[in-house]
Amino acid sequence: MRIKSKLGSNDFSIVIERPFVVVGDESEEAVRQHATNTIKWAVDHLKRDFFTKDPNEILEVWLFKDDASYRKNARLMFGDNPSTPYGYYSRAHKALIININTGGGTLVHELVHPLMEANFPACPPWFNEGMGSLFEQCGTKNGHIYGYTNWRLPGLQRAIREKRIISFETLMSMDAQTFYNEDRGENYAQARYLCYYLQEKGLLQKFYQEFVNKQSEDPSGFKSLKKILGETDMDSFKIRWEKYVLTLTQGYSVVVE
Repeated sequence: MRIKSKLGSNDFSIVIERPFVVVGDESEEAVRQHATNTIKWAVDHLKRDFFTKDPNEILEVWLFKDDASYRKNARLMFGDNPSTPYGYYSRAHKALIININTGGGTLVHELVHPLMEANFPACPPWFNEGMGSLFEQCGTKNGHIYGYTNWRLPGLQRAIREKRIISFETLMSMDAQTFYNEDRGENYAQARYLCYYLQEKGLLQKFYQEFVNKQSEDPSGFKSLKKILGETDMDSFKIRWEKYVLTLTQGYSVVVE
C-alpha cells in the first residue's frame, strides 16, 4: 500500500514474491514472470546452497523496462544517478533498482547482496561481489545454482598476460573504497573467477561455511581459503590459478531450468 501511494500512476504492476515486493512498469504478467522465473528461482537456489536467513525487512525490487525508464525513475523515486546501465542494490532505500531490459543477470547478481547482508553481515567486498558476479550468468547443474564463464573473462585473461594481477591476500584485504575505486573491473573479475575456481573444485560451499564460522579471527577469508584449498604457498597457487583461467573460454547466455 505504501508503494501504491507513491507511484502516482497506473503504469506499474506490483507482485509479491516473499521476501520481496516486485514493482515494474511492464504488464502484470511480465512482472510476475520476472518474479517467478528469476527472483524466486534465484532465491530458492541460493538458499539451498548458501543462505538460511531471509532479509530482516521487506525489500523492494524495481524493474524498469528500458534505460530511459530506469534512469528517470532512479532519479525521481530515489534521488540517484546510476553509475551503471544495468542496476544496483541500494541499502539506504532497501531496494534493488534494475534495468530489466539488459536481462536477468544483473537482477540475480544484486539479489545476492541482501541475502549476504542478512547471513554474513561482515562479508568483505571481494566475496560479496565475487559471489554476486559469479551468478550474474548462471543456470543449474545437478539441481544446484551454477555460475558460467562470462563477459568478465577476457579482461581478466588480458590482465594475467600483462602480469597485472595482484595477490589474493591483497585482493581479499581490500576495504570497500579500495575495492570499488581502484581497478574496479579487475577486482570484480579476479574475485569472480576465484569463486568460479572454488565452484569447479567443489569447494565453494565449504569455503563459505568455513569463512562464516571463522570470520572473527579471519575477516578477509585468506586463512580460510588456504585451509580449504590445502595450500601453504599462495604465490604458487596464484600461478596455477592464472594458468587455469587462461584455459577458460567465454560462455554464452544460459536459460535457467
